Amino acid sequence: MLKRLMDITGALFGLIVFFPILLVVTIGVRLKMGSPILFKQQRPGLHGKPFFMYKFRTMTNAKDENGHLLPDEKRLTKFGHFLRKTSIDELPELLNVLKGEMSLVGPRPLLIQYLLLYTQEQAKRHGVKPGVTGWAQINGRNAISWEQKFEYDVWYVDHQSLWLDIKIIVLTLWKVMRRDGISAEDHVTMPFFEGQHNHQ
Repeated sequence: MLKRLMDITGALFGLIVFFPILLVVTIGVRLKMGSPILFKQQRPGLHGKPFFMYKFRTMTNAKDENGHLLPDEKRLTKFGHFLRKTSIDELPELLNVLKGEMSLVGPRPLLIQYLLLYTQEQAKRHGVKPGVTGWAQINGRNAISWEQKFEYDVWYVDHQSLWLDIKIIVLTLWKVMRRDGISAEDHVTMPFFEGQHNHQ
């Protein structure tokens, strides 16, 4: 109950405080990339139940001569890179928090197709609601391997507490202000997870 109260209060506070930024980014995405402004994708939530997660769009829909989408790094715009580096692209997820589909803190919601690839231990990450930020995000984000990421996720599930959530939120804000976690050399996105034998 306390966690849900913190989620609702935090999400409402965030939407109010960041409203000017949300407005500017909405206009910026519309002008630079067109519609849709929000990127919507189905992700697994608590106990793997699917929901639609919202983020600001950061990539174009550019395709090759065969009609296939170009690689992420070629579709990511400079504006989109800025949104990712500052984590502003994640702000619409506060709507998912208000709807009860996500929490402010928890393992990041990954792709639906990964559900069948997890080991029994890794699948424990779905024992809590996915989060806007999490223990793995403040300990390396895309710079760590899938194996490390899942170890952090499961550790959070096993040790979750209100105080741990507050610590993660504070550290997340600190890292965002310092722009830690993404550099020009990092992956635009994590490589595709292929199961327990993938160590990228």
